[in-house]
Amino acid sequence: MGISARELAAATPASRDRYVDLLRVASLSVVVLGHWLMAAVTTDGQVGNLLAVVPGLQAATWLFQVMPVFFFVGGFSHALAHRSRPRYAAFLRARLQRLLRPTMVFVGVWGAAALVLQLSGADGGLTGVALRLVTQPLWFIGIYLAMVAFTPPLLRLHERWGWGAFAALAGGAVAVDVLRFAADVPFVEFLNFAFVWLAVHQLGFLRADGMIRRPAPLAGAGLLGAAALVALGPYPLSMVGMPGEKVSNMAPPTLALLCHGLWMVGAVELLRGPGTRLVARAGVWRAVVTANGVAMTAFLWHLTAMLGVYGALLGLDRELPAPATGAWWAQVPLRLLAAALLTALLVAAFRRFEAPVPAAPSTGAGGPAAAVGITLALLGVLGLSLTGFAGLLDGHSATLIAVPVTAPAAVGLALAGWLLVERAGRGGSR
Repeated sequence: MGISARELAAATPASRDRYVDLLRVASLSVVVLGHWLMAAVTTDGQVGNLLAVVPGLQAATWLFQVMPVFFFVGGFSHALAHRSRPRYAAFLRARLQRLLRPTMVFVGVWGAAALVLQLSGADGGLTGVALRLVTQPLWFIGIYLAMVAFTPPLLRLHERWGWGAFAALAGGAVAVDVLRFAADVPFVEFLNFAFVWLAVHQLGFLRADGMIRRPAPLAGAGLLGAAALVALGPYPLSMVGMPGEKVSNMAPPTLALLCHGLWMVGAVELLRGPGTRLVARAGVWRAVVTANGVAMTAFLWHLTAMLGVYGALLGLDRELPAPATGAWWAQVPLRLLAAALLTALLVAAFRRFEAPVPAAPSTGAGGPAAAVGITLALLGVLGLSLTGFAGLLDGHSATLIAVPVTAPAAVGLALAGWLLVERAGRGGSR
């Protein structure tokens, strides 16, 4: 029997930075809530984006696009984890277990469901849309895997150069956008998936070593920089992806999104004092510990729950109000409550796959194999985020780094990579 959240909370050492745990839970919760709110589903089963229906709401993404906060927290956690477990293969295995175990279960369940639905011809309407959409959030897992993979070398650069290492990554993001928008260099923009997100991740290293001492100037510079880029440059207002837009700040990331990340990191650091006092309360800390224990499971299944709610409404022949109308807004609390309840049921069913696994002793040299494994895993997860499960039997493919990939191939890559990291971590070292 596993240890309870109450026992974990009571056993928390005084040295633990509980505010970081609060930020992890809060940022993922905002992402989930944002996805639920942005879904504009119509009676014919099509899923639109509320921010496209009401463009004025796009300004709210400057407050609620909090994925940079999660990656910032990831950098903090990865720095501490690698210093406590410096062998590369063992570090990767420990980091990937609570990411890839629940992810591969999610993929397996949805893959089997997709196969059954398509064989039975029941993959039309909202079901077909769901088969395309449910894997899209996996891009986040893929990017996070890349951050884990690059933690050791980037942490060494941080320990030598401090803010200089961050500046180098930020400079790379600037150079990419100059080449993209001023020189029209094709495909160069995809490099910013690395430069932008790794720069935000690098801020977590700085936080771990107490080097973010003046968060107000950081937040101000980020906010002013993002505002100037949007006002004067080719960057859109929205800090999340929008359907049909020529330029997205998210996919691939832009310098404007990096500035937004600086603003968000500075803002949450300014709130560190009251946040720390809040999470010092026993009841709040127990809630944070409980939520952290199922956070990845909830994230993986929250779109399934949302689409399940809409599917139930359509199955009951309920007329869905036009998005953003008064009737639509009036239904929002009930839809959110239903999605939360269904997510809770899914979490109860699958949470055991996120439970920590005892660390295995490291006895051999598994670093190179682990590096290959995590590369395969992140390519597979990113590929699946692009392909979805629609057209599984028709050979549907998507392009990943100029190479077409199908859903079965992506699943195979992710599974092979995970198993390779597991094997290397059980007997691997540097």
